[in-house]
Amino acid sequence: MDFKQNQKINQVTEKTLVVGIDIAKRKHFACFVDDRGRVLQKSFSVLQSSDGFQSFYQRILAAMKEYEKTEVIVGIEP
Repeated sequence: MDFKQNQKINQVTEKTLVVGIDIAKRKHFACFVDDRGRVLQKSFSVLQSSDGFQSFYQRILAAMKEYEKTEVIVGIEP
């Protein structure tokens, strides 16, 4: 691994909620995992709209509270 990749990995701590998003044309799919890659919430859909984003944002906030996370890192896969 190179130095930059190690820096990125070190950003993820036990207090980090990792959000993975698979984007699509109209509806995206996201899931939440912890710092060890364990799935906290299975894949769910996110509509590509203002309402869809607001719902997604509220879901992130709720997961942070539920799993006692203080940081979020979002990764997007096209």
